[in-house]
Amino acid sequence: MLSILIPTFNYDVTALVNEVHKQSIASKIEFEILVFDDASTDLEVRENNTSINALENTLYTILKSNIGRSAIRNKLAKSAQYSWLLFLDADVLPSSSDFIENYISSLSESKPIINGGISYQKEKPEQSQLLRWIYGKKREALNSETRKKNQYISLLSSNFLIKKETLKIIKFDEKMARFGNEDTLFSYNLKRKKITVSHIENPANHLGLETSEAFLKKSLQNIDALNLFLKQKLIDARYMKISRVKYKVRKFKLDILFSIIFPIFKKRFEKNLLSNRPSLFIFDLYRLSYLCYISRK
Repeated sequence: MLSILIPTFNYDVTALVNEVHKQSIASKIEFEILVFDDASTDLEVRENNTSINALENTLYTILKSNIGRSAIRNKLAKSAQYSWLLFLDADVLPSSSDFIENYISSLSESKPIINGGISYQKEKPEQSQLLRWIYGKKREALNSETRKKNQYISLLSSNFLIKKETLKIIKFDEKMARFGNEDTLFSYNLKRKKITVSHIENPANHLGLETSEAFLKKSLQNIDALNLFLKQKLIDARYMKISRVKYKVRKFKLDILFSIIFPIFKKRFEKNLLSNRPSLFIFDLYRLSYLCYISRK
């Protein structure tokens, strides 16, 4: 019935696996839990994760080489034996004891993809992680009604259920995966194929907060990927808010101004974003100016 698929890299998944295993047993369903390790370099983490092999219907496999986020998800799906696939990132934990049951009760042939959502800790983290926490709380931890208004762009691969047959139609793009931003390309292809994404209130709590510095670096990498997608016409410019705004300012020839702003104000932007009062407005301006900057190269 249900294959729970967890890709991991240098992350201890024992708490997550034990919880979803306990809930799956309680639900009295046929299930399996497959954890594929993308060639982790942390030997202690690998040893800890090996312990989950003792659980019924659970398999932890270490890949010989690192193949990346998209390829490992496709590999997990191909290895799964059941018709419904629940993808969970390694750094999440179910927010409720009914997490698995909530997904099972939502299963329907008319709902090929079901998104449960994501949540973040209520407690304010230390300053070094503040930007990632604020962004997650404001932009990602959305209730189901809000996510339904933008069903595709609201889909996060950290916690969603999909029919195996659907994933055969729309796979994660392995060719473009090295550039990042694979969630955007995946959700856009779902939209292009008119595959409906349903949203329910069944969040997983995001545990692995990145530092603000790491988040900023990844954010610019995602803009690099978006710029490439736009140039190669892999996604429509109207799909994401930042690309819509970029083309609006370009219409009025203001993209030149924004492209000049980035190298001049980059350090000032980052000073705010790494502070104890990071502004999401500044964060948006930081990314928009960078997109205008690199698109004029």
